[in-house]
Amino acid sequence: MIIFGVSFIFIMTSAGSALIYLFRNGISEKLNTIFLGFAAGIMIAASIWSLLIPSIEQSDFLGNLAFLPATLGFLLGGLFLFGIDKIVPHFHNDSKQEEGVKNKLSRSTKLFLAIAIHNVPEGLAVGFAFGVALATQGTVQAASFASALGLAIGIGLQNFPEGAAVSLPMAEELGSRNKAFAYGVFSGIIEPIAALVGIILASSLTTLMPWFLSFAAGAMMYVVAEELIPGAHLSEDSHWGTWSVMVGFVIMMILDVALG
Repeated sequence: MIIFGVSFIFIMTSAGSALIYLFRNGISEKLNTIFLGFAAGIMIAASIWSLLIPSIEQSDFLGNLAFLPATLGFLLGGLFLFGIDKIVPHFHNDSKQEEGVKNKLSRSTKLFLAIAIHNVPEGLAVGFAFGVALATQGTVQAASFASALGLAIGIGLQNFPEGAAVSLPMAEELGSRNKAFAYGVFSGIIEPIAALVGIILASSLTTLMPWFLSFAAGAMMYVVAEELIPGAHLSEDSHWGTWSVMVGFVIMMILDVALG
């Protein structure tokens, strides 16, 4: 189950990147809005249902302060991504302004690094969820594995349109669909690596589980607010964007409740 879940998120990123061969002239602004809005909805729901709520539940021994690890971990996750944004040189697809430390790297490399930053919290979230399942026992373990699998499926589903939304602009920058596809595949490799790190940390440092889960949630929400929602340009196609966010949220919520 772990191998399937970790592999699925990588395969779906690669499959989404492969859409570059179907859209010779790129995708419309409306379709880009739908893609990124859908990804945002899934990540928001995953942060709440699959990460924050379990974090609070696992902190019930703190009584009225059960919210503390979830709160602090969530903020630390956001601060972590904020710090990465300030350090790693990168460009976002819809921005001409460079972020991070100044350097002489090519624009395409900086676009790739932007994708890599985005994929780290998603991989960590899946890894932490499976790590929690490994650390539990009995019937609770079966439910935890099912919940982790639901999270992996949800992240994988949003990786498909997300991969396309990222690789297509990359093709315009590179002037080559093959290179853009390769960039998309390599960016997807980061997620299984991050997932493996998450599994090791969560399964070995069990007392920190609530912190790990909320940390991943905070990092994912930072990506949603910093990149996905602005990149979706919801104000230009407001109804399409809003409904795609809501549909993504509902699908992830269903996956978590049905499997968890």
